Parts: sequence; structure tokens; C-alpha cells
Amino acid sequence: MRTRKRRKEISNKRKREEGDADINTTKNWEVVQKDTVHTETIPATLSTKDARKMRKEARRKARKEGRDENMVKFVDEDGNALVINEDKKKEKNGKRTGDEEGEALENEPVPKKRKTKHFPNINKLLAEAGEAKKVQDEKEKREAYDKSVSDEVKASYIALDCEMVGIGAQGKQSALARVSITGWNDELILDTFVQVPDRVTDFRTHVSGVRARDIRSTNESAMELHACRKKVGDILKNKILVGHSLKNDFAALMLDHPKSQIRDTAKYKPFMRASGRNGGKLRQRKLRDLVMENLGLTIQKEGEAHTSVEDAHATMELYKAVREKWEKDLQKKEATTLKRGGRMG
Repeated sequence: MRTRKRRKEISNKRKREEGDADINTTKNWEVVQKDTVHTETIPATLSTKDARKMRKEARRKARKEGRDENMVKFVDEDGNALVINEDKKKEKNGKRTGDEEGEALENEPVPKKRKTKHFPNINKLLAEAGEAKKVQDEKEKREAYDKSVSDEVKASYIALDCEMVGIGAQGKQSALARVSITGWNDELILDTFVQVPDRVTDFRTHVSGVRARDIRSTNESAMELHACRKKVGDILKNKILVGHSLKNDFAALMLDHPKSQIRDTAKYKPFMRASGRNGGKLRQRKLRDLVMENLGLTIQKEGEAHTSVEDAHATMELYKAVREKWEKDLQKKEATTLKRGGRMG
């Protein structure tokens, strides 16, 4: 009995020792498995849906066995790593599951984004082409008309533009600071800064382009006011003067000119805008807008200072574009005035 009992105890002890060894071996295997990359081969014959399902099953199995699902790598039948596309719908929501995290391979190449081609609107292109053709036709028409005008007539026209600075309280009163006069063919007749004898309170540089050093009395290139007025008066004599809002220029120059020899584009009725009740009142428009509308040219760009030379050129070109009609209207008006005067007599 003792011998049999003793044998049984020895047998049980041996079984317990073998069981502990098996448990330790399993634990060690699990630790190794957790730290080891596990490779799963995805057959090329599988559909996209079945391949995704197989990957999910492999990760689910890894989690069940206590292994890190991120250590599961997927390869094709040749052993090459597969590039797994993420679920776009879940990516939009900003959520990624454990399955999706595992699909991102460490060394996978970043897919190139397709460049979206933006094609211009056909209607817009046609409209722009139409406007460009219109501008070109008008330009050719002006050039043809220009050739028909004699040199003697051309020499009788000049264009004037002035830049002013502010003097007095808050710089609201204007003082002459620059004068530019050009001819029919844009030839520069006079362009000079003018010395301002009064204290300047606003140089208006963002508009006029005039700086303090331009109009100082020590600046030899800036003309003295009275000398400038005399020179401008001599140039204007017996000339037809073209300008825009010439009233302001005359006030700054303290000069006048015969009304019959003035062509002010700001007061030309076809260039003015009807306003008020029933459109009975006409308002003057900006030179910049008139030049763009009638010539297709850009002047006085936003953020840039004006230049009196450019404005004088633009005003002359604007006048030349409508000169034929303008002069005919003046002749009709003059004839009507003479006729009425004859009846009165």
C-alpha cells in the first residue's frame, strides 16, 4: 500500500511540474509573439472586398491571441509589402479603427494626388475676345481718323493736367505743385514741379505723387510759381485746350482760357452720367473710368500715385476718340446761336 501510494504522489508531482513548464513556455511564446512581426499573404486572386475581409480577420485573430495587431504585415504572393488604402468615409469623420491603423505600412509610398485641371468658362472667353476685338477696332478707327487730320490742326491742340497739394487748416485748400502739358501725339511740352510758397499741410502723396523735396524752394528743378504761371499762359495762347475737370487746374494756376477753346472731357455730355429724378441731372465721371470704357486702357491704378503726364496723355486720347462728333456738335450749337441772334436783331 505504501509503495503504491508513494508512486502515485511521485506521479502527481511530476505532472504538476510538467504543467508549470508548459504554462511558462506558453507565456514566453506569447511575449515573443507580441514583439514579432507576423506576415499574412494576401492572394492576388481575391477581390478587394474579400482581401479587406481577410485583413480584418487577421487583425481580429491577433487581438484575440493577445498579440499586437499593428505587427501584422500583409504581403503579396511574391513577398512584397502591400499598400493598403484607408477607408475614405471614416477618414472624413476623423475616426480610424484599429484595423485601419494597422493598414498603414511604415514604408509605403505616398500616393500622388491627381492634379485637377481647371478649364476657363467658354462664355467668359468669348466675352473677353469680343471686348478685345471691340477695343482693337476702335483703336484702328482712331488711327485711321488721326491720319486724316492735318499737322496744322494737330499743332493747335494741347492737353493739360496738374497735381495739387493741401495748404491751410487740415490741408483742404489746394496749391499748385506740378504742371504737365502734352501735344496731340503725346509729345511732352512741359512737365515741372512748382515751388509752393505756403506751408504744406497735406502733400497728398498717395494721390499726387508729390513729395516734400519736389517742391522745396531749394529744388532748382522746381519752377517758381509766378514764372510757371507765365510759361503756361504763353503755351496756352491761341491753343485748343483739352483736359478733365479743368476748373480745378485753372484755380490752381490762377489762369483762365476762352470757353470756345476748351474741351473738358468731364463736361462732355455723352461722357456724363444721368442721375436724379427721371435722370434729368448729369454728373461728371472719373477720368479713369472713361478711359477704361472708351479706350480699354488702365490709368491711375489702385494703390499707385497719379502722374499728371499720364493723365494728360489719356485725356488727349479720350478726346481724339470722339473729336469728330464733338466738333460737329459744337458747330451745330454755334450755328443755332448765330441764327437766334440774327432773329433777335
